[in-house]
Amino acid sequence: MTLRMSIFASHSSGLSLPNILNQIAQGWQSLRWVTLAVVAVLLSGCVQSLDGLGEASHDIPPKLLASMRAKGMKPESPVLIRIFKMESELEVWKVDSSGRYALLKTYPMCRWSGKLGPKTKTGDRQAPEGFYRVSTGGLNPKSQFYLSFNLGYPNRLEAALGYSGEALMVHGACSSSGCFALTDQGVSEIYAVVEKALKGGQGAFQVQAYPFRMTPQNLAAHRDDPNFAFWKNLKEGYEIFEVRRREPRVAACGRKYVFDAEFKDGDPSDPLAACSERLDQSDPAVVAKSSADKKKYQELAAKGFTPLAYQDGGMHPSFRALLKKNGDVKLAEKVSVIKYPISRPASALADPFDGKE
Repeated sequence: MTLRMSIFASHSSGLSLPNILNQIAQGWQSLRWVTLAVVAVLLSGCVQSLDGLGEASHDIPPKLLASMRAKGMKPESPVLIRIFKMESELEVWKVDSSGRYALLKTYPMCRWSGKLGPKTKTGDRQAPEGFYRVSTGGLNPKSQFYLSFNLGYPNRLEAALGYSGEALMVHGACSSSGCFALTDQGVSEIYAVVEKALKGGQGAFQVQAYPFRMTPQNLAAHRDDPNFAFWKNLKEGYEIFEVRRREPRVAACGRKYVFDAEFKDGDPSDPLAACSERLDQSDPAVVAKSSADKKKYQELAAKGFTPLAYQDGGMHPSFRALLKKNGDVKLAEKVSVIKYPISRPASALADPFDGKE
């Protein structure tokens, strides 16, 4: 049986795709209707009109401060960011009163470019995938895209592998040639939150950039992709955070990321060299999560999926609806004070299920 993937799961709405699927008739065409239904849910919880985008500000908005207090967070507490290309979402997490990370807010991304997969060279239009650290020096309050922060691509592993490129940012407007664009309104909140955390004593915050939420379903759908082994490596760090709600410690050896590792010979200095003997013990809860996901993946791998085929990047469905309804000129005027043109609007509107180039 061939299944079509639904890419629009919303964590901010409080609904999960499996729960929705269980309430909708099964069959070949049902998954397509599920996608449309979930998009409608997302639109109800995200921007619904150009006037609903709000205003950009350099301060944490009172509403967001109130949300922090309700969740037991302080403005200066540590922050962590997760980015998901396929879902076109950026999550901001903060440490709460328990000492663990909790989700503060999920932001719809207006634009990212390229396809699913890591960035490897200058000019490939790929938005990066991997683990990054951003310090105060990476913040740019005078960005041509309102506000921005530099992910620090290439990181140590990417540089050792010979990957090239620079100035890969999270920024405002709705235009991308390798960056993650959040609109001025979205990036202003995120910038204010991370700046407050850095000024509060956090030396650098971690950014985890993924092709999609690292579920067995998404991995099964993309099991034939040449980046599959790389994505399985990213999933190791993803699982640690999912289970323990703390920042995984990241190192690199053997040409890949290693997480929460204690090595006999100390931290590896050469990402390309073989890893030395590890002394750390595996977390039973993380192992259990990994084993359950592996079992589910094996069940799903027997089925057929239609993977997504992006023309040039993606756009959150709430922004796709606004782009389709109002056009690229009006959307650009609303999402950025500089009215920067929407990058490749036809590609942003293209259905990634179609596979048309």
